[in-house]
Amino acid sequence: LTSPDFLALKARVELLREHMPELGLRSIDEEAVRALLPTLAAGETSFASMRRKPFVEMLLGLLDYPSQAALEQHMPERIEVPSGSRIRLDYEPGKPPVLAVRIQEMFGLAETPTVAGGRLRVMLHLLAPNMRPQQVTQDLAGFWARTYPDVRKDLRGRYPKHDWPDDPLSAAPLRGTRRRR
Repeated sequence: LTSPDFLALKARVELLREHMPELGLRSIDEEAVRALLPTLAAGETSFASMRRKPFVEMLLGLLDYPSQAALEQHMPERIEVPSGSRIRLDYEPGKPPVLAVRIQEMFGLAETPTVAGGRLRVMLHLLAPNMRPQQVTQDLAGFWARTYPDVRKDLRGRYPKHDWPDDPLSAAPLRGTRRRR
């Protein structure tokens, strides 16, 4: 019950229940886990062998198909960014989902991505090429307008092989270093 995958699934379900209550999504609480234990333990002779079973997938199976589809549509495990990469969202209870993504992969995107049918902004951890956060924001438009020029100046000196355009909104998103000419 402390595995990162279980906690992420539980956080996804609870966030969706909070932001889209009209879906009537079932909670994944202790009662649901207890109901699953006999199935999980069936045919097992040790706790170690029981732990190897796909517990998170079995928990997900407690939700009916429309609920599973709503969860994937409105609180997805991964989100596609302008570069085409599908990046995993990190979910924690009571917090907006976090998308840790390189700045260059977000070029061309004016608004912060959202989940829950547009009701919840994703928390962006905008990363330098070394994968360290340069900015944490839920306001991508504000970052491009106010903070990016200073971040650009700093990163351009440290990472000259990467593109740091003056206008990130009209630049093509990139996954790696700039293309050779």
